Amino acid sequence: MKVAAIQMVSGTALDDNLRAARELLEQAAQGGAELAVLPEYFCLMGHKDTDKLALRETAGSGVIQQFLADTARALQMWIVGGTLPMATDAPDRVRNTTLVFDPKGACVARYDKIHLFRFHNGAEQYDEGRIIDAGDTLVHFDLQARDGRRWRVGLSVCYDLRFPELYRAHARAGADLMLVPSAFTYTTGQAHWEVLLRARAVENLAYVLAPAQGGVHANGRHTWGHSMLVDPWGSIVAQRDQGAGVVIGELDAQRLGAVRAQLPALTHRVL
Repeated sequence: MKVAAIQMVSGTALDDNLRAARELLEQAAQGGAELAVLPEYFCLMGHKDTDKLALRETAGSGVIQQFLADTARALQMWIVGGTLPMATDAPDRVRNTTLVFDPKGACVARYDKIHLFRFHNGAEQYDEGRIIDAGDTLVHFDLQARDGRRWRVGLSVCYDLRFPELYRAHARAGADLMLVPSAFTYTTGQAHWEVLLRARAVENLAYVLAPAQGGVHANGRHTWGHSMLVDPWGSIVAQRDQGAGVVIGELDAQRLGAVRAQLPALTHRVL
């Protein structure tokens, strides 16, 4: 099954971001992808953290959700909507949420980002917890490919990548593919992005697909990019360094089975 990681350099205008996302998703569909995954914050990289409050949506209603549903239906493709801001009971808080749409345009899974990024090195400072409420539930979904093969897909977002216990829980649930839509900073991405993605794949003998924001944004932020697909042996199947584009690679069920048979580490777990 072909899958696509959509790399974007999202700006501060929702309509422009959705237009760019649509063009990239069309490229993915034309390339034969059955599943395409958008990056974290694909719909907005605002000037301030509070900018996302204006775009918050409730479940089943909103411009961004309608865009994802309509595009999945039009392209006959599974689409994972990176993240978008979903409303909470508090008017000044949101969830950072991944939504999954099937080729009929139905929303079949929702994951609220569990781990919230905080970083301060003197020059850069981020604290997602100022605006975002953390989720607390592991989520995966089952995808049936056109060839009839069923893939179990585990959901995660960006900073989750630093917490291997989340991915081990997905492995215990039988995940074949783990998604990591992200907006890694250039500083942390340059240091840790690739090694963490490859480690999560190797540890759990699973494919990892990681779409990212990658470039200099209108708000001045510089994201690392390097969207990629990693196979269960830790090899990078395909990647893109910077700039908007599509990374397409193939999930090979025989390759997955062979790696797990040769090195049955998941059956050797003690703790």
